[in-house]
Amino acid sequence: MLIILKESATDAQIDHVVERVEGLGLATHLSRGTYRTVIGVIGDEDKLQAIGPEAIPGVAKVVPVMPAYKLASREAHPQPTIVEVGSGKAVTKVGGGHLGMIAGPCAIESAERLDEIAGEIKKAGANILRGGAYKPRTSPYAFQGLGEEGLKILREIGDKHGLPVVTEAIDPRHVELIAEYTDMIQLGARNMQNFVLLTEVGKTHKPVLMKRGMAATVKDLLMSAEYVIANGTTDVVLCERGVKGFDNACRNMLDVAAVPQVHQMSHLPIIVDPSHATGRPELIPACALAGLAAGADGIHIEVHNCPEEAMSDGPQALLPNQYAELMEQLKKVALAIGKTI
Repeated sequence: MLIILKESATDAQIDHVVERVEGLGLATHLSRGTYRTVIGVIGDEDKLQAIGPEAIPGVAKVVPVMPAYKLASREAHPQPTIVEVGSGKAVTKVGGGHLGMIAGPCAIESAERLDEIAGEIKKAGANILRGGAYKPRTSPYAFQGLGEEGLKILREIGDKHGLPVVTEAIDPRHVELIAEYTDMIQLGARNMQNFVLLTEVGKTHKPVLMKRGMAATVKDLLMSAEYVIANGTTDVVLCERGVKGFDNACRNMLDVAAVPQVHQMSHLPIIVDPSHATGRPELIPACALAGLAAGADGIHIEVHNCPEEAMSDGPQALLPNQYAELMEQLKKVALAIGKTI
């Protein structure tokens, strides 16, 4: 960490800063320039951050040498993390050249419907089944999910088709129950900075799928991942699902550039979700292909066998045959870039 002093800093103030830092058990290296004096700090930077060094007289600003998301950073872990989702024969790897192809309905509606959809997506090549048991809805009158009954259905159908399962946690009170039934816990865009929820999910040691918030920067996303990792769960898969733009032609704006940017900044795998990014089925295939070509470690797509009857987000779901066609195209792109499904 570098402490940059003000041009007007006096010798007494400089000595005080050095004394304050060394009092924390940290080493210092003083460098006097023509216009600025810089103090290099060696040691546990968290000790220094805890005292708020910007408040010390004479300090202009503090510049971290390491990013704040230490555990999620590429510097801390140069090799890409490979996240294993599931157990036994139903294990899917995500990252390091392995693609996680997540598909399923927005909400779990019934065992029969989920069974039909799971069979279709498995045949097409999907390797993780998704479905919401608890749904964060904009309207309090909209379908909120089946709760524990939905979790039981998801587990049963996942086991039947040999697919690991993922569902979203929206309340810290549900985390333990969700961890009992699922192989992966999703943290949605609306909860990306729900730090109480992040902490509880991190304690489960279950793989986590973390979606980027609608107004979050890539750094914000990595800082939220840091919360989960710091609490014990190292297997985190990030998800670019679109951010808010000024154009209302799509539900959100897919930030494809976030994929290679995350790979430069972090060792964590990142997938793309063109369903929530566009909200338009006719745009999903092109955005999915673009995301994979940009280096995504997987694709997350909503699939429903009768969108007009869907209880949540039906208009943005692909039909099973449309998903199968897209998967054939994605397999060709994966082959061209040296990744495997």
